[in-house]
Parts: sequence; C-alpha cells; structure tokens
Amino acid sequence: MRVKTALLGVASLAFASQAMAQSTTRGEDGNLNILFWQAVSILNPYLSGGTKDVEASALVLEPLARYDENATLIPWLAEEIPSLENGGVAEDLTSITWTLKEGIVWADGSPVTANDVVFTWQYCTAEGMGCAQEGKFEGVTNVEAVDDRTVRITFGAPTPFPWVAFVGGQSPIIQAAQFADCLGAAAAQCTEANTKPIGTGPFQVTEFLPNDVISFEANPNYRDPAKPAFATVTFKGGGDAAAAARAVLETGEFDYGWNLLLAPDVLASMEAAGQGQIVSAFGTNVERIEVNLTNPSPDLPEGERSTVAHPHPFLTIPEVREALSLAIDRQTLVDVGYGETGRPTCNLVPAPEIYKSDDAECAAAYDPERAMQLLEQAGFTDTDGDGVRENADGLRLSMLYQTSTNRVRQDFQALIKEWWEEIGFEVELRNVDAAVYFGGDPASPDTIEKFYADVEMYANTFEGTDPTSYLAAYTCDKIPSPENNWQGQNMNRVCDPAYEEMLAQFQGTADQEERSRLAKALNSYLTIENHIIIGLVDRGRVSAHSNTLGGVRLNTWDAELWNIADWHRLDN
Repeated sequence: MRVKTALLGVASLAFASQAMAQSTTRGEDGNLNILFWQAVSILNPYLSGGTKDVEASALVLEPLARYDENATLIPWLAEEIPSLENGGVAEDLTSITWTLKEGIVWADGSPVTANDVVFTWQYCTAEGMGCAQEGKFEGVTNVEAVDDRTVRITFGAPTPFPWVAFVGGQSPIIQAAQFADCLGAAAAQCTEANTKPIGTGPFQVTEFLPNDVISFEANPNYRDPAKPAFATVTFKGGGDAAAAARAVLETGEFDYGWNLLLAPDVLASMEAAGQGQIVSAFGTNVERIEVNLTNPSPDLPEGERSTVAHPHPFLTIPEVREALSLAIDRQTLVDVGYGETGRPTCNLVPAPEIYKSDDAECAAAYDPERAMQLLEQAGFTDTDGDGVRENADGLRLSMLYQTSTNRVRQDFQALIKEWWEEIGFEVELRNVDAAVYFGGDPASPDTIEKFYADVEMYANTFEGTDPTSYLAAYTCDKIPSPENNWQGQNMNRVCDPAYEEMLAQFQGTADQEERSRLAKALNSYLTIENHIIIGLVDRGRVSAHSNTLGGVRLNTWDAELWNIADWHRLDN
C-alpha cells in the first residue's frame, strides 16, 4: 500500500530560506549573550531529559532533519527527506534510507560519515546505558551504513511514520571517535565528551562550567562560511525567570531569555521598558503532575525506593488518582500563571488537532465533592478529625509534592496543596533548583527521573507533529532504575501490557484515521481515564529577545535554538 508522505504530517520536503538582512562574514557581530534561568548540566541529550540541556546542545550537535517553526520537516545534515515518492522509504514501510549532505565535517575537520549515525544508535541502545531518548529508536532493529554517506534504518514491523530516529534536537548525531569508549554504563563517566562534544553545529564549546556558564565560539568548519554571525556565545545559567526576563526586557544585559514562566502582567510591564520583545507560540508543551506508581518512602533501602518492586501504597488506587484530578481548578491555574498564553487541559498530547483527545469536560471539571466521594469509596475517611484521611489499616493520605524552583510553579503548588488538603490529603511541598531537578545526574536524589516524591510537576514537549516516541516513553523498559543509571522517560513507572499492545498497533498502522484514534486512546489511558498523568495547562512557549537581535524564529516543534546560525545583530 502506498502511503503519501503529506498524510503522515510532513507538510513539505523543501526548506524555503527566509530572506533577512544579516552579516555576510562569520563572527563579525561579536558576542551573543543568552540567559537560561534553568542552568545547563550537560551537553548530551542522550543523558538528560531536561529541555534546557537539549537546547544548549543544539548549538553544537545536529540531527539529520528537524522541524521548522511551521512544523514542516526539513533536511538538516541529510540531503533530503526520504519518502515513498523518492524511494527513501521502503514500499513495505520497514526501512528508511537517509543520505548525508556531501562534504559535512565535524568541528575538528574530520568527515561525518554514515558510521557516526550507526554509532549514535549503538550508543543510545547499548546495554546498561539508560538512554534518555530511547523512545526515538522504538521499533528500530538495525541501523547500517550502506556507504560513507548513506544509512539505512530497519524496523521490526511496518512503520508508517519513520521520521523519528535522528530527527530533531533530542536525537542528534554524535561523533563515533569521541564517544567510542563511552558505551553502556561508561557513558555517564565521559565528562569531556558530555560537556565538550565535537559537533557539526554553528558553535563549539571552549569552556563549560556545569550549572553555571558555557562559553562557545564559532565553529571554524561550519558548512556555511558566512555563518554564524556571532563570533562567540556566552550561555549563562541560573537565577529565576523574573531575573532572566528583566535582563532582556528592562536592562538589555542579555540578548535572549528562555522559558519566561511568569505571570502575564509581570511580563507586560517589563516589555514596556522598550529594550526587548516577548515572543510566544503554542505547541505541545503541557504543565502537568506526574503520579508516582511506586513507593518513594525513605524507609526503603537506597536502590529500592521508587522502583517497581514496591508499588505505591495508595496512588495505585484509581479512585485516589481521580480524586486528585477532580480537586484541581485548572482555569484558576491558567488565570494565575499564564493568562492568554495558557489553556486548561487534561491531555498529555495537546496538539496537533488530529491527535488531541477531547478533554473539555475533564479540563473544566472542578468537583471537590465528587473527589471526596471517591476517596470514601476507596476506604479513606477522617476518623480522628485531624483533617487527613486514612483507611482501616491506618494508611494516611500523606504526600510529598515536588517541582522546580520557580515563582509560577510555587504559586501552583500553594493552590493545589490547599485544594488537596480540603478533600483530606496531607501535602508537603518541596522545590528543587531546576539545574538539579532536570539535570539527570544519577547520583542526585532530586532528579525527575529518580522521583523520590509521591507526585512531581513539570512540563516538556515532543518534537515535530507525530507523538509516536512521546507515547512510547510509557513502556516497562523505559522505567528509570538503578539498573539503567536512573535514566528513562517513564517517570510514573507505568508497566501495562494492554498499553503496550495498543502502542504497537499505533506504531504499525498506516491509516491516518486509525492512527488518530489510537493516539487519542493512548493519551486518554494515561490522563483522562486513569489519571496517571494529571494535565494542568497547555502552555504557550514564552521567551524574549533584544530589539537588536534579528533572525529569531520561535519554534515550538523542535529545539527553540534550532536556527541560531541565522541569528544576527540588527543595525541600530
């Protein structure tokens, strides 16, 4: 059966360059100052699920293809996007063949070959690796070099949407020579490679201070001799969103501020200073609460906390999870934290429309009375009058609720704590510095992967328009654990054969109507039906840049810094 590429969400195979007035000499615009209030911990997306680490890595590491700001799939290191029409996608949908652009070299001047692509797959899938982006290679059975510039990816079953592996900022190509001794459990120990990767991007690292600042310089071997316009980049981390916004919009100290998680009236007052401008767009970014299905109790031995060997004592009860969801007034959260840049949601996948579940009823539901009824049905009552429910065995509904340190998130925590305590929970709040929380350090007890809390809150997104790898994150083999260095995307520890069977059907069908139905069913399983993930707000991405910075094209479908090679200084 012939499947048209456009049907699968790839709107165009050509990249129409945007005309812009910019420098024609590499490095003539001097230094670019970027501020991320979530400091960068590592420059290897395969060892971190943190968006801030993926973003910083995008200056150096690049994929075969990526999505532009219009959600159009475009070739990057590849010559073209493989399709059925050009022969790059097999008729039986069991393989896809990519061809590298001619003459691509690493920053050290050595050639990029198909063997580097093959090695990248071997690196992420190596035993004991615990790859943070393993979902990108779901269903891949082999990656082979046909010749120096051609690589074939083979799937175990027909794969209607094969443009996932090596596509987008989360799945870049790494240099085989640099990472050769970093396979499996050794990956986390390769400090030099993980903090100073040799890439093909417009910049290379000169100095890396984890959780603080990164210094970049223009890649002398970048394929476009006129780019990048900036000779150096100072990539500062730390502080908070308010300080980042102020440094761009009010003082002009920085050229770009990322992820400005602030109340809309605060941002508007800063923008009025006239130094910079806010840019925003909706995509697939959902602020949500993740429910831990395993027991995080510190009473358990280290290495057994938050592992599948110890189910959670009450969050494995469906009625308890539903009660938590019903007790949240999502519209109030939007009003407090986001204004016009937020929308109430219960979904994990809020876009594109063909994959979005109808969550209107759930998103509008704020019913604490019904929540209390559910807790009664589950056997939890407040028998001693202290405001906290317990069951007949004396098990109290007591939870630790963690998130990153940020004003909006702490406002959310305070509201949700109050709502949950009104229905009979005891809630302790904890906030963790974002650089640590999203850092992926297996030695830290405070990462989102280790999940030493009952519930945790954050937001992330998936690249492009197809949620295949995003939904594939919730399988048994992607649970973070001591065996995989606490890496993996399945924070909740979901392990259900029924979900995985439905996922396999989704991955294997070429019919768009059926794909839409199955994606919605997978989303609903995790959210609306089972409340394993409690969606809160469909967040528009909000950043800001100086009025003197040109070339910025805010992208919600890929790395936000995807086109930094095109950024340039505008004439005053």
